[in-house]
Amino acid sequence: MFIPILCAQTQPALVDSMKITPVAALERLFTSPSPQSEWFAASFLSQVPFTQVEQLLTEFQTSLGAYQSVQPDSGGYLVQFEKGKLLAQISLNEAGQIIGLLLQPRSDAIAPTQAIQQLQALPGQTNLLIIEGDTELAAHNADQPLAVGSAFKLAVLAALQEQIEKGDPLRVSRSDRSWRDVVELRPEDKSLPSGILQTWFDGALLTVQTLATLMISQSDNTATDTLIHLLGRESISSSYPPANEAFAPRNQPFLTTREAFALKNPENEALLKRYQTGNIQQKTQVLTELASAPLPDASVFDGQPVLLDVEWFFSPRELCELMQKVADLPLMSVNPGGGLVNPAQWQRVSFKGGSEPGVINLTTSLVSLSGKTYCVSATWNNPEAALDETSFLTLYSGILEGLRTQE
Repeated sequence: MFIPILCAQTQPALVDSMKITPVAALERLFTSPSPQSEWFAASFLSQVPFTQVEQLLTEFQTSLGAYQSVQPDSGGYLVQFEKGKLLAQISLNEAGQIIGLLLQPRSDAIAPTQAIQQLQALPGQTNLLIIEGDTELAAHNADQPLAVGSAFKLAVLAALQEQIEKGDPLRVSRSDRSWRDVVELRPEDKSLPSGILQTWFDGALLTVQTLATLMISQSDNTATDTLIHLLGRESISSSYPPANEAFAPRNQPFLTTREAFALKNPENEALLKRYQTGNIQQKTQVLTELASAPLPDASVFDGQPVLLDVEWFFSPRELCELMQKVADLPLMSVNPGGGLVNPAQWQRVSFKGGSEPGVINLTTSLVSLSGKTYCVSATWNNPEAALDETSFLTLYSGILEGLRTQE
């Protein structure tokens, strides 16, 4: 589970900021029998519900054992537990409330064979691919497509990059697209979080590069849907125009995030049934009707998996191929590894992940200090129960650490 770093206005004082430091705030989170909502700014809780914070802290306690210590580390803090550790970044307002929090498990090095054994023991379906250059170091169901959540946004970025580099034959007024192109934010493009643009005013002007950067670094769903409509869903999921490449051929019609949320809305059950049983043309018609259908409350996705057949499906091999196309873009390093690695220990880290209840994917491209290139992509699906994301993140972090220490 990813808790984003958030910015907020200073809130009225509820605690004395002179008596709370980042270290003390972290220690309080992991030692108190029951965390308090007053420890968090209202701006934070508007993005991350307090019930989700409680669930995450319980999950950490179950997976990592008793708290032991917290020490400064690499611009953040390393929180040590009985059975593992977390990399933490925390921001406090003047009242001592948490306005930003990023928590990511860190692990000691794990060998690929050991990682595969642990993945095979998980309930549901898993896959993994580890590549060094053009050499496959380890593979587990590497060609099996699974639901990958927001990792699908790599396909959107790859299609955008192709139109910028090769031109878009469908455009009448110009033969090329530019990162500098300005796009107007439309109400019909606004989706549910993650991201920030769903709260922006209609008609806001954004460059294509800004949209792409928000899509990758913050997994902004509204930025993503704006780009999908700009590019055309066919340019992502099919080879039309003929000069272009199909980046997501099995995902037809290619869903926007808003459409996926609307299909999962219990109020839209009739549309869902038509979508599930229709051919591509019939599904496309349903998506047209979904434009005016209501979005669900975000609480629908707080618990058990919801309709994992309404998703985006990729294999680890496909995700590494997409990552290879876009890894060198500067925007790919704005969020360097989602906290899973220390970027100072690598020449370059490019990362995209995705999750919803029952789904998690992590895909990372790395260039070591010696110049070796790697891609690691892993996915876990379980339609029957929520996932132990902490264990999965810890396992994945151990794979990346294993690659670093073998240098």
